[in-house]
Amino acid sequence: MLRKIYFLLVLVCIVVSVHAQQTAQVYRVIIKGGHVIDAKNNIDEVMDIAIQDGKIARVAKDLDTTMAAQTVNARGMLVTPGLIDMHVHVFYGFEPDHYLSNGTTAVLPDQSTFKSGVTTVVDAGGAGWKSFALFKKNIIDNSQTRVLSLLNIVGEGMRGIDPYEQNLNDMDAKLTAEAAIANKQYVVGFKVAHYTGTDWTPIQRGVEAGKMANMPLMIDLNSISFSLDELFTKYLRPGDIYTHTFIESTRGVVDPITDLKTRQFKPSVLQAQKKGIIFDVGFGGGSFNFGQALPAIKAGFYPNTMGTDLHKGSVNGAMKDQLNVLSIFLAMGMKLKEVIKASTWTPAQVIKREELGNLSVGSIADIAVLSVRKGIFGFRDVSGNKQTGTQKLECELTMRAGRIVYDLNAIASNDVVRR
Repeated sequence: MLRKIYFLLVLVCIVVSVHAQQTAQVYRVIIKGGHVIDAKNNIDEVMDIAIQDGKIARVAKDLDTTMAAQTVNARGMLVTPGLIDMHVHVFYGFEPDHYLSNGTTAVLPDQSTFKSGVTTVVDAGGAGWKSFALFKKNIIDNSQTRVLSLLNIVGEGMRGIDPYEQNLNDMDAKLTAEAAIANKQYVVGFKVAHYTGTDWTPIQRGVEAGKMANMPLMIDLNSISFSLDELFTKYLRPGDIYTHTFIESTRGVVDPITDLKTRQFKPSVLQAQKKGIIFDVGFGGGSFNFGQALPAIKAGFYPNTMGTDLHKGSVNGAMKDQLNVLSIFLAMGMKLKEVIKASTWTPAQVIKREELGNLSVGSIADIAVLSVRKGIFGFRDVSGNKQTGTQKLECELTMRAGRIVYDLNAIASNDVVRR
């Protein structure tokens, strides 16, 4: 009889203990001991982050890990908001000769984003108003990555530089703005690109669409006929975006920010930035050169956003991924806090999605855990020039809306929260 009573008491203790542990677990995940960098909230120190129901529940020191179903050991690592890539091409498809609009030159987002800590991308003009529905159906609706869009002023989108992106008759500001407003959950602005003519009509129509929809315009110049000074002073508004900032074309088809003869940075570019124009890296397969970037950095000019111009050619070239781009700017003298801000909070503000790019309590739990490797590393520009650096960022873990979608070295304690 005593043995039965003892057995029942032990059983009751076990049940009570298990129940106590379960009720104590108020969070799904705690990211423990990482150095948090959050520009919006001015955090730059070791903190813990608790996640519940896909959102940031608490940011504090020394959270009790028994309160969570899963722990991520981030000691010695950086913890940042999920990175935002302002300039990608992810309208992937199999149509022949469709370039970056339902063609094979684009890439699928999930294959390139999470391993780099990127949780949000902005497709830069792949779709126009005629093709946006297909882009949404095929890519936006089928990606775990948050995919947003800069709608091309060309109705067909980026189907090809010639003839599609030269067709002034397909550049309709009203129809483009109406499509953006109708899809404002996904469309965050407009894009003008690759026009090789000599007049300002595409840019004028892009600005017109931007005014109608109250959204920014991104410009990708492709002709020496366009003066940067004229572009910045007569056409672009504060909040509009100039991409491929550090391009230096051997063909001389784009007005550069650093004089090709004197190698002096043009002060008017810094003045334009102070006016409110946004400068995006837009590295790509042919749009970043140390001959442009180094004099600019030396003169105190830093890009606002770290767009990669992600596509099939750039991921296998000098660009590689957004963390490689950030590492390049660290090597050129930008501070760690600055490059993180330029890939989180600043792009969120530029695209007017201020719920993103931060770790505020209540925000969506898009998070990147990064390591900073120390050593001697080499980086290339698109012309093959080399720059060395002593730091290289690497993604350890990525969380999208509270779910772990990438874990390089199994730093999460178990498999409770998985996609």
